[in-house]
Amino acid sequence: MPRSEETRHVTEPEGVIAYPGHTADMDRAPRDEMREYVGRDLLAGRRALITGGDSGIGRAVAAAFAKEGADVAIAYLDEDDDARHTGSLVEAAGRRSVLLPGDLGDAQHCRDVVARTVEELGGLDILVNNVAYQNPTEDFTDISDEQWRRTFSVNIDSYFRVTKAALAHLPDGGAVVNTGSINGLRGNKTLIDYSATKGAILALTYSLAQSLADRRIRVNCVAPGPVWTPLIPATMDAEKTESFGEQTPFGRAAQPDEIAPSYVFFASGTMSSYYSGEVLAPIGGETLPG
Repeated sequence: MPRSEETRHVTEPEGVIAYPGHTADMDRAPRDEMREYVGRDLLAGRRALITGGDSGIGRAVAAAFAKEGADVAIAYLDEDDDARHTGSLVEAAGRRSVLLPGDLGDAQHCRDVVARTVEELGGLDILVNNVAYQNPTEDFTDISDEQWRRTFSVNIDSYFRVTKAALAHLPDGGAVVNTGSINGLRGNKTLIDYSATKGAILALTYSLAQSLADRRIRVNCVAPGPVWTPLIPATMDAEKTESFGEQTPFGRAAQPDEIAPSYVFFASGTMSSYYSGEVLAPIGGETLPG
């Protein structure tokens, strides 16, 4: 599927590798294959849709879900090589994978990925909203209307649209897991539009958890600190890429395989049956007020 008309009018982020970022282009490969992870059938027979599932956190979550017994549909923009590799990880665990390329900034495509997931996997039990767009901008006044709209259309509008479509198929007792960010908790002066969407994701999580409580659909959020994924070198210059994560008490960015178990926890009714409207923030030792 081609990118939306809106996307073609947005200046792409400038990083040390081409946007949207491919794992093969990174000078340091992230740990995103969950090689050491051992599943316990926590998601046996479940069917999951993961947006932004081609690489980074999404890939690690897909691999972990498969090792826990789930079939996985992977929605992504156009990083076909990365998506195929993620699909192979799912299949290596003995589960089915479905690859769904296209622009999740497009409203119809959001509905289509849900329909395709249900068609290919026979249903949908778990939704992970994970897709993200960012374009670091030093001066707030340099954020164009087009960039602002693009950031919101991918980072929050897609969460609304995909979730709305998924609710026709999610069973009572299903799970929605949203990806937030530490930037939604404390802001970031060079990622103002991105941080605003991540704050909106928190409010969506809290409110939707209340709305769906009568159906026992649990809605939770994972809000990580810095995580080493292709999005980082694809949107940041060499200096910021090299020092990424050094500001944390741990002195480094997280690896995707350190974040993925949080998604397994929220997706599993065995592990988190009484959790809804919660935010889990793996942020490397940083302490936030409240």
